[in-house]
Amino acid sequence: MGDRTGRPVAESTRPRLVRRLTVSSLVLSVVVLLFGVPLWTLFFAGTDWPAAVSLAGCVGILLAGIALPTAMVLGHARGDDRAARVGDTVLGAVWVLFVWSVLGNLLGAALAVAGIEDPFRSRLVACAVVVVVVSLLVWGHYQAMKVPRVVEKDVHLERLGADLDGLRVVMITDTHYGPIDRAAWSAKVVERINQLDADVACHIGDLADGSVAARRHQVEPLRHVRARYGRVYVTGNHEYFGEAQAWLDHMELLGWTALHNDRIEIGCGSSALVIAGVDDRTASGSGTDGHGADLDRALDGADPQLPVFLLAHQPKQVDDAVRRGVDLQVSGHTHGGQIWPFRYLVRLDQPTVRGLSAHGERTQLYTSPGTGFWGPPFRVFAPSEITVLVLRARTAG
Repeated sequence: MGDRTGRPVAESTRPRLVRRLTVSSLVLSVVVLLFGVPLWTLFFAGTDWPAAVSLAGCVGILLAGIALPTAMVLGHARGDDRAARVGDTVLGAVWVLFVWSVLGNLLGAALAVAGIEDPFRSRLVACAVVVVVVSLLVWGHYQAMKVPRVVEKDVHLERLGADLDGLRVVMITDTHYGPIDRAAWSAKVVERINQLDADVACHIGDLADGSVAARRHQVEPLRHVRARYGRVYVTGNHEYFGEAQAWLDHMELLGWTALHNDRIEIGCGSSALVIAGVDDRTASGSGTDGHGADLDRALDGADPQLPVFLLAHQPKQVDDAVRRGVDLQVSGHTHGGQIWPFRYLVRLDQPTVRGLSAHGERTQLYTSPGTGFWGPPFRVFAPSEITVLVLRARTAG
């Protein structure tokens, strides 16, 4: 078999071509579904709008359907922040519109059973969907852009010494500094953290999307975080889309301790705590030399009698923590789903979406829903948080 010039087609190019066609077909199918369901619900499901209204709807949704993949490629593959802002916003908006269009069709079916006829029934559904979607997008954008709420929780550790009872660990994660300039937001988050009397401050990965050069000014406020015993940081999966080692080095320059499969030990009186951190679970497959989650390396030489507090970006890394008898793992990654009902899809991949859970005989896991957001500047039924974990000794008081 040959190409148009008569030269044989290399066998190795066929799987690549098949993959490209498969991915392209999948993307096209998703785009058609995301935009097709709202188009049907708002303009054709028995609404019988005037032709001009239906035509305007078709044109508007078609343009949005073309803009989404175009802006996402220009923004995230080629680094154009303006295009990324457009693509991310359209993606979030159409996801909310799709979900509530599906629910609107269920409402329409119920109204039909109740004997309400078209076009009133379908117009009522269409108007309800628009009102709900616009309201959720406005509210969701506010939720995404505001300084997160503070969530404080006591966590009891069997092996924690009495002298460390009440240790305050302040956690942030998934800040995702990116195409939307959030330097001012970052400064307000740091101001809020500094009101929380932190003994230890943690950033559990997905610090930024983009290079150090592009996001440096948004990250700069983290230099001013105050914590009595130290500030620690580990990589998330998004660091491995670009400059993971550069971000580790940069956080060190800001005065944070980068736990690249490493640990520190803190103590008070006769009590001590091992604080360990590992790379994200995707690090080994990223092609970044010297990176890959390695809890054994992080704990090598640590006193086995001391309690271990572990930073690991993804909740599913808890299996390794259980194997090593870690007392408490803290993770992020899930965003709490970020835009409902995405949390149910996240749950298919991760053991938890948010909150405190028990694993194995000793290990506890706290999963933060994240402090910032990725991509679409919306949080719908998935509020962000700054977490304060107050570590308690079982024998205290």
